[in-house]
Amino acid sequence: MTNTQIPAVRPPLPAASTATGTDTARPSGRDRGSRLLATLFLTPTVVGIVVFTVVPIVGSVVLSLFHWNVIDSPKWAGAANYREVFTDSTVLVSFRNTLVFMVLAVALQLLVALTLALAVNGRMPVWLRSVFRSAFFFPLVLSAASISVVMKYLFNQDFGVVNWALGLIGIAPVPWLTSENSAMAAVILVYVWQQFGFSFLLFVGGLNTIPKEIHEAAALDGATGLRKHLHVTVPLLSPTLLVATVVGVINALQVFEQPYVLTNGGPGDSTRTVVMVIYESAFEQLRFGEASAVGVLLFVLIMAVTALQFRLSRRFVHYQ
Repeated sequence: MTNTQIPAVRPPLPAASTATGTDTARPSGRDRGSRLLATLFLTPTVVGIVVFTVVPIVGSVVLSLFHWNVIDSPKWAGAANYREVFTDSTVLVSFRNTLVFMVLAVALQLLVALTLALAVNGRMPVWLRSVFRSAFFFPLVLSAASISVVMKYLFNQDFGVVNWALGLIGIAPVPWLTSENSAMAAVILVYVWQQFGFSFLLFVGGLNTIPKEIHEAAALDGATGLRKHLHVTVPLLSPTLLVATVVGVINALQVFEQPYVLTNGGPGDSTRTVVMVIYESAFEQLRFGEASAVGVLLFVLIMAVTALQFRLSRRFVHYQ
């Protein structure tokens, strides 16, 4: 019996794409239009970030390596500006004051904002809740310099309204702006009064995202009042707390208007901040190289503190 070989069957070749067929390798006209539209929308933002953020940062780093007083040509300094920063007592004191201010101001700001947000989010008419939201946010839209001018009169030791109110309850006049012990407290109070509105709105929005069923279940388990907020509300609000803390820390490390207008960095250097040192070195003493070096160190400090906050958030922030 003869073995008959069966020819191998080859798989059919893919049909060649015709002119009328759809070519998946090439983007369609609609895709190209969408990409072009997205590019047109993103271009102004990208250009703005490059021109107003990236270029100034790079320029500051380069300028920090030179001595320059605007009048004469820049002279190479290398790391001399940074060595001068670390040996200048005024600069070191300003960094210490800024860190102290950051810790106290951010802590007080978050405490006030969260307390008021919990109060406003309670049982009250809708119109009254809207009034409180607008009133608490209003100081944030005002100029920090103009607010500081008004507050400077309010905290005046001799004829200020604050000391007048304290006198009604038998407290002696406090030298708010002329004493090293109270000047920083006055600056912090003015700063927090203006800035807490942003954190307040964040907390109000975060509280509205917490399901009511969770609070009802906590109440059935016996959690009420402060205990309920500490063990239920705050953990669920931790992502919002992280955002408010990061923004608050970044803003506090760059504080300038309040101490400059209220105390001009005094008494002595008790309220002098890093941004004040940058302003004085650059625009009063025409030491732009040294001012840039301080600015670079402040930038590094802000990035380091922000990175630390996100690092710690892995342990303390709970997402639903």
